Amino acid sequence: MLPPRDPDERLKARGTDTRPDGRFEPHQRIREADGWDIPEESRLLRTQVTMERPRSIITRNTSPDISFDRSINPYRGCEHGCIYCYARPTHAYLGLSPGLDFETLITAKPDAAALLARELGRPGYRPAPIALGTNTDPYQPIEAKLAIMPGILRVLSDWNHPITLVTRGQVVLRDLALWAELAAKRMAAVGISITTLDADLARAMEPRAPAPATRLRMIRTLAGAGVPVRVMVAPVIPVLTEPEIEAILTAARDAGATTASMIPLRLPLEVAPLFRDWLDRHRPGMATHVMNRVQAMRGGKDNDPRFGHRFQGQGTFADLALQRFRLARRRLGYHREAAPLDCSRFGPPPKAGDQLSLF
Repeated sequence: MLPPRDPDERLKARGTDTRPDGRFEPHQRIREADGWDIPEESRLLRTQVTMERPRSIITRNTSPDISFDRSINPYRGCEHGCIYCYARPTHAYLGLSPGLDFETLITAKPDAAALLARELGRPGYRPAPIALGTNTDPYQPIEAKLAIMPGILRVLSDWNHPITLVTRGQVVLRDLALWAELAAKRMAAVGISITTLDADLARAMEPRAPAPATRLRMIRTLAGAGVPVRVMVAPVIPVLTEPEIEAILTAARDAGATTASMIPLRLPLEVAPLFRDWLDRHRPGMATHVMNRVQAMRGGKDNDPRFGHRFQGQGTFADLALQRFRLARRRLGYHREAAPLDCSRFGPPPKAGDQLSLF
């Protein structure tokens, strides 16, 4: 059972309207009337950003489910507010709620570029593509003001280090020249996530993310600048967005995407009750049908966290969705895999005052 929303908070374009306590909290907070008939002043809930000064910026992983072993996340939390976001439970590690706190209390790492340059310069470092956007979106709205990403991209370009990105944030187009520079050296690939082509549905599920038409424009602009673009049909939500698989692939291919991938809906930990609540508020007539299909793909549960299963699903409905995706991908002429990125030219940038010898 989720706690009720705060009646004195006015919400504008938020994915959820409640703050369930994180799974590590020893107590639950419940709002109770104090008996005084004094009305509270209504207030608009605004995003708050806290600066974080970590000692390192590259995160390592050994998961068998993913193709990269290192990543960078300039932000914790994400203002896009996507109700299904699998990263919501990470806010519990900060003592914050995976609900409204995840999309309104953001932590930023302004020293990311300097930390990255220091880590790339360590004697034992060996290059491999660094993934961005693996947890929260580095091009969420606050990036337009803080501009952490240009510094990261400049460091990577100076060191000739490959990078991949997953985003749905249109701020990426601000850095188009840097992405084109990296792509010209075969050191960049961008994935654009499109969940639905229905603008109204997208606004309800992903309240502060760009509209579907804007994401198609992002694909077109990036591809036009020579940046390889993957369309990510993710997450595929049974009943709700699953009928759009072919339409999304067609629209993205027309815009210039050359590779494609899909991931069925995941509802880990605190995400499941938040998503159920969202269905009850926004799609009550479909809620039972959607969750029955989700559970059919997840072994009878809301989520299956096992390696080898969490990104694929199981059962007839999961198999059919994957078959439809593969058939459409082949029919539309997508490449099955993106070209590998170049790690061979990695090295420190020239120091100031260095001159190339002619002999």
